[in-house]
Amino acid sequence: MIEPKLEVPAELRDLAEKTIDQAEKAFGMFFEAATKSMSSVPGTGTDVSKQALAFTEQNMKSAFEHARKLVHATDLQEAMRIQSDFLRSQFTSAGEHMRQMTGSLMQGGKGKG
Repeated sequence: MIEPKLEVPAELRDLAEKTIDQAEKAFGMFFEAATKSMSSVPGTGTDVSKQALAFTEQNMKSAFEHARKLVHATDLQEAMRIQSDFLRSQFTSAGEHMRQMTGSLMQGGKGKG
């Protein structure tokens, strides 16, 4: 069975790409402001918050990269492969982030004892 090609006009793909770029720029400005704001507040909780913000930023960058790949998918099979790869990488990344956050929280707790 032959998969049908995704017939998406070039103008629509260009518009989607520009929208992704604009959203990524807006999130970048948000993360920059949040990072500067956290830098002015000392403390152990701040370190964990900075780490959480860094993980969130990394996840958002992955999501924007994923969206760009989907915009250029030429058939349903490719779109499904891109989605599957993205979900697999996000699941792995989430597990790693949880391990790192748990380690940071455990280290912070040991310092208070």
